[in-house]
This record gives sequence, C-alpha cells and structure tokens, in this order.
Amino acid sequence: MRIDKFLKVSRIIKRRTVANEACDAAHISVNGKTVKASYDVKQGDIIEVSFGAKTLKVKVTDIKDSTKKNDAQTMYEVMPE
Repeated sequence: MRIDKFLKVSRIIKRRTVANEACDAAHISVNGKTVKASYDVKQGDIIEVSFGAKTLKVKVTDIKDSTKKNDAQTMYEVMPE
C-alpha cells in the first residue's frame, strides 16, 4: 500500500491529498529516510510525520485497504520519542 493511502486509512492524516502534500514537502520519513507518496509501506516500518515542531513516530503493525474509525488505531503503534 502507498504511504499516502496508509496515512489516510489509518487516520494519522485525515485526507490523502494532505498526506500527498506532506510527502512532497519532505515531512514524511520511513526508517530514517524521506520518502515520496508512492513509497510501498510494509509491516514493521517506522514512520515519522513532522507537524511543525512536533514529530509523530509510529510503527506499522497491520495493513488494511479500508477500516472503521474505531479500528484505525490497530494499524499502527505509537513509538516513544
């Protein structure tokens, strides 16, 4: 699954276009490397999302094409800074 779609389906970022723009602006990195929106997410990847001064670090635990709002958080695990 593409990273922009994963961020949207997991509800880390609300809209896929916003996730796409974040990738283009180099605010998304996987395993320490800045990635483009077309990056293929795999289980176990560590994703870092920069929101201004804040950074969210999550580990991918599951990949689903679609999910309900309550189940979205089962797709990732928040990592301590």
